[in-house]
Amino acid sequence: MMKHAVLCAAGALSLLASSALASDRYQSRPPVIVSPDLTAPWVTQLGGGGVQPVVYARPMVRRAADPRMEQQGDQQVRRVVQPRGLFSRPVVQQVAMARPQYPAVRGQVDPQFLPQIVDYQTKEKPGSIVIDTNNRFLYLVMDGGKARRYGVGVGKPGFEWAGAHTITRKQEWPDWTPPSEMVAREAAKGHYLPARMDGGEANPLGARAMYLGSTLYRIHGTNAPWTIGSAVSSGCIRLRNEDVTDLYNRVKVGTRVVVM
Repeated sequence: MMKHAVLCAAGALSLLASSALASDRYQSRPPVIVSPDLTAPWVTQLGGGGVQPVVYARPMVRRAADPRMEQQGDQQVRRVVQPRGLFSRPVVQQVAMARPQYPAVRGQVDPQFLPQIVDYQTKEKPGSIVIDTNNRFLYLVMDGGKARRYGVGVGKPGFEWAGAHTITRKQEWPDWTPPSEMVAREAAKGHYLPARMDGGEANPLGARAMYLGSTLYRIHGTNAPWTIGSAVSSGCIRLRNEDVTDLYNRVKVGTRVVVM
């Protein structure tokens, strides 16, 4: 009986000692460290018992300045960047940058194809026109071995021609009636041309036209000035609109035109 009482007393003392140690351990409990990304929702459930979670602040990351953003007060606002020109970079140029096999559209004409006075020796009389299709130049012959030279676009391969004719008609902002041969040729490619197109900025004959004899050929302007200096037409000679207007004002019906 005495032995049983001693064992009970020892057990009670052991329980009291364990409670004291547990109390000491909980009172000295280290702070709970919580990732800032995991604070919700369970960190709020740690409250009570004097536990104060320690949450490390998220480190500040400095982002590289975005050229499309600008500062307005305390906020960054996306800046709208407008192109410098309506055709600052034609779509075809963008395609050509990614796919070099496609030719790029030239935004400006090569300076050599701009109008200029040059030395030019020829047997043709002053006032005559000589067209050098190989080098893409049209010469308006002047006195003293000079000529006013313009850059031109000429017939593409298979549409070259040469000969001498006279200007039989002049027209401002000419209308365009595609020849039946051209209509049939383009239809075979799946391209269908209008039966007739009124004169205007969209018209491929441009601002002026000078018709050569009884042929289907003309000296005319263009709505595609970047083609000057190239072999792109069906035989006609094309100039920039400002250049064909200048030439139109300098020549008359009956002017001799030599194409070589």
